[in-house]
Amino acid sequence: MDNQYSKYYSEESLWEKIKKFSKAAGAKVIYAVLLLYYAMFDSKVSLKTKVFIAAALGYFILPTDAIFDLTPIIGYSDDLGVLLFAMKQISSAISPEVKENARKKITEWFSEINEKELVELEEKLS
Repeated sequence: MDNQYSKYYSEESLWEKIKKFSKAAGAKVIYAVLLLYYAMFDSKVSLKTKVFIAAALGYFILPTDAIFDLTPIIGYSDDLGVLLFAMKQISSAISPEVKENARKKITEWFSEINEKELVELEEKLS
């Protein structure tokens, strides 16, 4: 993960992107974002890991990534790939509390969630 993307991360930008594009991105992508977001604010996570997370979230925020985000169906596939890579790299930082916080937030935002997709995403962390 190239840390150049961390300069695009800000909490305000992240929430703005989620607010505008959560339905287009889908619950799976947003859940991955939330797992990284909550891991970044865990006091047990190292600064180096937080910079790595900021880079992944910065890539998500950046509107001009590898595949244009507004492209139907595949627009967020590159984002998900980057988010999954980041999650695998920092999987030890994704505690049960981080998962619980992310699940609470995702259920607030999405009326219908495919539980199987979220479980599959979590299984990729192992």
